[in-house]
Amino acid sequence: MRYSYLILLLFVSCRPTPVRLPPTIVDTPRLPLVFVHPVVPTDSVLAAQVVVFAKTLIGTPYKFGCTIPSAGFDCSGFINYVFHHFNMDVPRSSVDFTNEGTPVPLADALPGDLILFTGTNSNIRTVGHMGLIVAHDTSGISFIHASSGKENAVIITKLNDRYMARFVKVIRIRK
Repeated sequence: MRYSYLILLLFVSCRPTPVRLPPTIVDTPRLPLVFVHPVVPTDSVLAAQVVVFAKTLIGTPYKFGCTIPSAGFDCSGFINYVFHHFNMDVPRSSVDFTNEGTPVPLADALPGDLILFTGTNSNIRTVGHMGLIVAHDTSGISFIHASSGKENAVIITKLNDRYMARFVKVIRIRK
């Protein structure tokens, strides 16, 4: 019997201690189901997405009257294509943006806002060119647009003196 106790003692002392695993979904108490409304992106999130998407089109050739990347864009065709990607209806022609959106002071312009210019003749004060603001920081305002200039493509340009002479206004488009 003495050996029995010794064997029992040895068995109990050498037995591995059980490993406690982290709780699983089975161990977790069930919570009642609650309907949560889907998260709708805020205007600033949507504006950031618009800017990111627009930048993917850098280098697309300029083509007057066109709205398809495989063929090219004119300035308003580019804006039209970008905004339609986000199911936002906007005018097709740059001049038709004259009374669209909410006017924003240039100092308050944000990425995602549209910047409107005259055509190449700055003496004719109707909208003839446009772009999408991609940055407004300590170095100034930059905008992306389909340029018919020497680049003849979608490019990012700093708001310089040449464009300031043609500046009409900044507008904010909301979904």
